[in-house]
Amino acid sequence: MPKAPEDCLDMTDVREGVDATDRELVALLERRFGYMRAAARIKPTRDTVRDEGRKASVIAAAVAEAEARGLPGDLVADLWERLVEGSIAYEFVEWDRIRG
Repeated sequence: MPKAPEDCLDMTDVREGVDATDRELVALLERRFGYMRAAARIKPTRDTVRDEGRKASVIAAAVAEAEARGLPGDLVADLWERLVEGSIAYEFVEWDRIRG
């Protein structure tokens, strides 16, 4: 178990914490992409994969959550733009794979 950021005493502690956090983030991405597979399975038509309104609300919610936690909203908006676009692309691939 890595040290909490405020308990780090040297760069070894920091790097251990960053590496552990990165592993957690990848595990969360695995779960998120599982939901994209579920969406591909559930959505009845390919044209329902992209939903610009939903995309905007997901990004806005992430920015609001980040800012409430004292994180830079503009950086989170950029990250979520890439995440959501990547998720949509993945969902298209899965939709096509499921329906052959």
